Amino acid sequence: MSGRLWTRWAPYLVVVLAAAASVIGVVPRPANGAPAHSVDYVVVAGAAGLRWDDVNPTDTPTMWGLAGSGAIGALSVRSAHRPTCPGDGWLTLGAGNYAAYTRGHTEGACPPFAVGVDQPGPGGAFLSTREKEKITTLNQDMPWNAQPGALAESMRCTTSVGPGAALAGARTFGRIDRYRDGLPDDPKELLAGCVLSVVDLGTVAGDPAARRAAARAADERLARVVAARPPRSLLMLAGVGDTGSEPRLHVAVVDGPGYAGRTLTSDSTGRSGYVQLTDVAPTVLSALGRSVPTSLFPGAPMVSGGGRGSLEGAVQRLVDADRKVRLQQPVAGRFFTVLTVCQLLLFVAVLPLLRRARRPAGPVTPVPNPPWFERGVEILLVAASLAVPAALLAGVVPWWRAPVPGLVFAAVTAAVIVAATAVITLTGGGRRVLGPLGGVAALGAVVVAVDALTGSRLQLNSVVGYSSVSGTQYAGLAPVGIGVFAAGALVAAGCLAQHVHRQWRPVMVAVLGGVAVLVAGSPYLGADAAGAVALTAGVCVAGAMSTGGWLTFPRVAWAVLAGIAVTTGFALLDVHRPVGQRGSVGRFLGHLGDGTGRVVMRPIGSDNAVVAITSPLTLLVIGAGALLFFALLRPWGGLKRLFGLYPAVRAGLAGTVVATLVAGPMQGVGFNTAGAAAATVLPLTVLAALRVLRHADDRTPAVTVDPTGSAVPVPSPAPDPTAGTQPALSS
Repeated sequence: MSGRLWTRWAPYLVVVLAAAASVIGVVPRPANGAPAHSVDYVVVAGAAGLRWDDVNPTDTPTMWGLAGSGAIGALSVRSAHRPTCPGDGWLTLGAGNYAAYTRGHTEGACPPFAVGVDQPGPGGAFLSTREKEKITTLNQDMPWNAQPGALAESMRCTTSVGPGAALAGARTFGRIDRYRDGLPDDPKELLAGCVLSVVDLGTVAGDPAARRAAARAADERLARVVAARPPRSLLMLAGVGDTGSEPRLHVAVVDGPGYAGRTLTSDSTGRSGYVQLTDVAPTVLSALGRSVPTSLFPGAPMVSGGGRGSLEGAVQRLVDADRKVRLQQPVAGRFFTVLTVCQLLLFVAVLPLLRRARRPAGPVTPVPNPPWFERGVEILLVAASLAVPAALLAGVVPWWRAPVPGLVFAAVTAAVIVAATAVITLTGGGRRVLGPLGGVAALGAVVVAVDALTGSRLQLNSVVGYSSVSGTQYAGLAPVGIGVFAAGALVAAGCLAQHVHRQWRPVMVAVLGGVAVLVAGSPYLGADAAGAVALTAGVCVAGAMSTGGWLTFPRVAWAVLAGIAVTTGFALLDVHRPVGQRGSVGRFLGHLGDGTGRVVMRPIGSDNAVVAITSPLTLLVIGAGALLFFALLRPWGGLKRLFGLYPAVRAGLAGTVVATLVAGPMQGVGFNTAGAAAATVLPLTVLAALRVLRHADDRTPAVTVDPTGSAVPVPSPAPDPTAGTQPALSS
């Protein structure tokens, strides 16, 4: 190949290789699979409301001993009703899917729990007609396709003890194979009668004294179960529901062959130490050596994960996780509300700066902005863009353990913002046009990427991350994280591409974008197939626009074809992953294949509507759009001039808009992803536009002095369009 041909085709070759690397990077990881050992019996003992702070060697010695000999984890008890009251939890356990038992909205404590059971004779029983009608009415129109009684229908015989177990052990038509309303003193014969036994240990609720007494009573019943459990059996202890409107993490213990001294995990969470209530039914079936029908059971079998160290330390970590998740939502709500208000006020404050930034020559000029005001707004713009990455880094400090957690979180976040703002504004690059924009964008992308590479620990139960009690995400990149990451990667790629030859700008965008897609989509890292697909679309748009000029039809066509090719690769790989590891794209295709597409589409649609209405970031997106269309894109706004001087930056920003507006609705989070991206890059875009406007009318030629002493004008060299900053714009 001649040198000329290589120069012509090399950029396209690099783009193809980058796209291929992105797709190869999301090959499915091996599934955890089923438990390694099968058993003859399974006993599920549940206590609604039981949390890890209720378990200790003094009050609950049986639970403590069971945790010591088995595998433990934090149980998320999501159901079709929020909160998951005791009845919802028991019914979800028996359905193996998100089911509802409680009607209406719950404020404060859950309503009293009583199940109507008819016992026409010894042994078997039936749910009352009223109970069956209530369960059928509540669940027939639910989007999750739950079938109450699916677990019992998978067994030849099921034993149920107590009212909660009656809900979990009843078959679809309401029959309970073997039922006792209370646990006998010696339940050995009872537990050996069927391969599956479900035991209601009671409900743990109330003030601390009441909780302690209820936990002791549950532990006493569990002691009888442990003493009478059949040989070659698997015993599971679960806190099957909440008892109030505040969702919490609950107890999960599995004791049996293959679970000794470990932590629990499952493919449905992908996070060691975390399992879901919908994982109980698949665990029962797998332990008994039976297949798990994925169309009925969306969960995955619980398996033993990594080591846990001492039992005391492991339990304390689970208690700590529950405290963090309890504080996450209120602190996050205040953080995003303050962030939105501050950024909107800052956008209003910047309007007079934009109007007066340009200094045209002439006898009459606008009154200049005070220097202190300009400098102060510049510093605030940089600080505002650092708020979300700083909030993520604040998770390094255990603020949730403090007596005043919200105040400590705010102080740590402010300290990170101040330190990063000082570094950016006081360095030489911070005084250049693209310095703050490229620097902060790259910093945000690096922070999120490093967290993903180290297990996404900062995003789990984080103020700007995801909550483990929501039952939707436990690992990978959060919606806010993917917004910061996509914006940072694409804008930083655009700023870097501005420094290379025009022909190689698409290569720079494609290579950096391919790495970003790999981080976002890899099941070992970001584990976000929907975010990776959206980011691919943004990379294609940015690559097509990075050389400048109009977005012509051939450019659009090539960008669309590249996006379709990579998206198809993602979709095919995602749908072939194990069911519990699939992203939203794979789940959607899988449900389309078996005719249950509404199971994915309806919850996503309703979640988008709820989040769009309730999230402060929606207001921030609206404010950002208003600032763009009514100020920045006006002749006096400076953004068009910025785009003309730096076409690769325009490409990065356009790709960010495409990627984040696609990613949010695909994940069911409305405009949260776009809002996080706007909060990170829009203030710095305003800053770059201000600096461009200040020099828009610079026309003073350079001069030199000849031997006679007269000044001789020297033509200024034409600015290099590939340079990162124009000579006149370096201030």
